[in-house]
Amino acid sequence: MASPMGGKVSSKGNGRRQPSLAQLRAFAAVAEHLHFRDAAAAIGMSQPALSGAVSALEETLGVTLLERTTRKVLLSPAGERLAVRAKVVLEAVGAFMEEAEAVRAPFTGTLRLGVIPTVAPYLLPTVLKLVHDRYPDLDLQVHEEQTANLLEGLAVGRLDLLLLAVPLGVPTVTELPLFDEDFVLVTPLDHWLGGREGIPREALRELNLLLLDEGHCLRDQALDICREAGRADAPVTTTAAGLSTLVQLVAGGLGVTLLPRTAVKVETTRSNQLLTGYFADPAPTRRIALAMRSGAARGAEYEELAAALREALRPLPVRVLGPED
Repeated sequence: MASPMGGKVSSKGNGRRQPSLAQLRAFAAVAEHLHFRDAAAAIGMSQPALSGAVSALEETLGVTLLERTTRKVLLSPAGERLAVRAKVVLEAVGAFMEEAEAVRAPFTGTLRLGVIPTVAPYLLPTVLKLVHDRYPDLDLQVHEEQTANLLEGLAVGRLDLLLLAVPLGVPTVTELPLFDEDFVLVTPLDHWLGGREGIPREALRELNLLLLDEGHCLRDQALDICREAGRADAPVTTTAAGLSTLVQLVAGGLGVTLLPRTAVKVETTRSNQLLTGYFADPAPTRRIALAMRSGAARGAEYEELAAALREALRPLPVRVLGPED
């Protein structure tokens, strides 16, 4: 057929009729049973309706699929080839519907959780146990990155949920607070503040404080604490990529550092050359929260997960918060 512009109109264009799923199911059933009555019973369709569906499919495709005799049904050569394709299509549709059902069900499918390095080693055991015990059908995938990368991943959809220190100050991100935790002072054995309680924040003005590398939010928090204590300069002579290295530098006598309470048990037991000091009230603190895209489709699930996490975290040395905090 010629088009108004000249040439031919392809029969493969968008106007070509498409077979229905009902037609494909009818044909696949006949191909399997090679008997109209048995095929109709297998898919819960009347025999006339099944025969009509197969005939309609043949008309739609322009292909003879079956060789019909009074005694039996045989597949034509084209029918044998297309029966394999029909089975693949129907299996794919079934998988599609199963996935849709999983999406509708809470705490199923994949959850990509981003965690900052100064939280991951100390909270993940609790998080993973909670998910394993309470949400066994949830595929939790953990990504440990610094805050800036986590926020970028959340914004572009690479990550679904974050576990990190707040506030973030990002209007498009909703924070679900979990707990507040104090910072403690970790010192060498011979340090004059080692093991003391009621340490005034002002003591930070004169200390050789070791910090994490730039990019870690814990570094920024430590600097904020120093500024609040009245220290104007940046007390940085040596830095480390992680808390474990930082603590070993302290054990070697290079200075002191601040640790969040959740990290103390793990990090300070690696050396017998350390003491822990505690600040006077109100101690410097940080707040840890889950963070999600505002208006996230799974927002109700994330809020439920936050509530479950608050209960699971109560044995830790933290002050668990309510959803309104």
